[in-house]
Amino acid sequence: MRKFVLGALGAGAVILGSAPALAQASPQAEMGTPAQVLELSKAAISLRSVRGDGNQTKAVAQLFSDTLVAGGWSRNDIEITPLDDTAYLIATWHGSDPALGPIVISAHMDVVEAKPEDWERDPFTPVVENGYLYGRGASDTKFDAVLAMVSLIRLRQSGFRPKRSIVIAYSGDEETTMITSKMIAERLKNAKLVLNVDGASGALDEKTGKPAFWSWQGAEKTYADFQLVVTNDGGHSSTPRDDNAIAQLSTALARIAAYRFTPEVNDITRDYFGKAAAFESDPLRAAAMRAFAQDPADKAAIAVLRGDPAMIGKIGTTCVPTMVEGGHALNALPQRATANVNCRIFPGHAKDAIIAELKMVADQPEVQFSEINPEYVVAAPASPFDRDFVAAATRAVHAAFGEIPIIASQASGASDSMWYRALGVPSYGASGNFMKDSDDYSHGLNERVPLGNIAPGMKYYDTLLRELAAK
Repeated sequence: MRKFVLGALGAGAVILGSAPALAQASPQAEMGTPAQVLELSKAAISLRSVRGDGNQTKAVAQLFSDTLVAGGWSRNDIEITPLDDTAYLIATWHGSDPALGPIVISAHMDVVEAKPEDWERDPFTPVVENGYLYGRGASDTKFDAVLAMVSLIRLRQSGFRPKRSIVIAYSGDEETTMITSKMIAERLKNAKLVLNVDGASGALDEKTGKPAFWSWQGAEKTYADFQLVVTNDGGHSSTPRDDNAIAQLSTALARIAAYRFTPEVNDITRDYFGKAAAFESDPLRAAAMRAFAQDPADKAAIAVLRGDPAMIGKIGTTCVPTMVEGGHALNALPQRATANVNCRIFPGHAKDAIIAELKMVADQPEVQFSEINPEYVVAAPASPFDRDFVAAATRAVHAAFGEIPIIASQASGASDSMWYRALGVPSYGASGNFMKDSDDYSHGLNERVPLGNIAPGMKYYDTLLRELAAK
């Protein structure tokens, strides 16, 4: 999943902290240490956990299971559940009060495909260079999964005894079908809350490399693909008729592309616009962000924000044509034309309602609408603006990274969090990872993560988990 970023904060190449010693991590790195984070991250990245032939997600799950056993977990408290060519992992550290809902640490073990011929380095051969760890999954999201897990191992070794159980729940197909994601959420629907380490993160200043702000994610838009189809009898191109499938579909697509859904805010995005404005270099855009937070019907603010592609998706639902196909011969009237419209739906709106709105906008009765793969996504409300969680996360961030601003955010979707939220379980993107916007290559070439995150990231998880699991 793409993590939340605000945009460039300058230019430069300094990274948070210093980690050259970690590049020489021993194969026998001590449990619960920064060196183990690097060693285990490299081992996980080297496993090609990509859907399809040769999928090694099960091997990643076994690697993590063995690590947890060495860190003090009983085999009986760890489950690896195979499903087709993948698997998911659930590991429980039992709290002293089993009646309390657990704290869940969520991440995923699978990664998107990466072709070695396209990369400067082999994507599944982890490399440490200049303080960065390179490889597929470095930022999405094997490093984050390992950082949280090793931090938990260290917390257990410290003698801490949680009141609430702490559950590690790592899915195996978040990047594709999300079937294991849904299964895990169903099993853990009694959770107090979920900390999704594959959601939100901290931002490093581009010039100084120092932490600029940290964002937590409390909501995400619903992902949906809608297929539009027009069919008719066709005929010879020399005898054109008004009911041309391609022309009718094109008219509908042009209207949808030009349509703008009503702008809106929720508690999460209101916090984002109000606070993120301080990091906006353009005074006009900063003023528009503040004005929109106060009044989402402010026409002047909306006009400014819609002029920025990075902001359009933050102020409401978006639907855009992404694929089109039609016709069967150069000299024949088309018998069929199809298109895909991709939507990112603001929380609180059902997909059926969006289809109904699109049909009204298209105003072409011949166009038939249907959803593609509806079983892979679910509409979910925003998590509540939980002030206890925000306070705990703020203390953890400040203890680890200093007194920096804390900003709420809403993702464009989709992550494992949606399955929990759909069941009424609050889920918050809360990674202990900081990056520059310019270093974010999730799903792209030469994916990497700065190793300076390790030590402060472990401090962050230690502080956060101690507080959340103690009451």
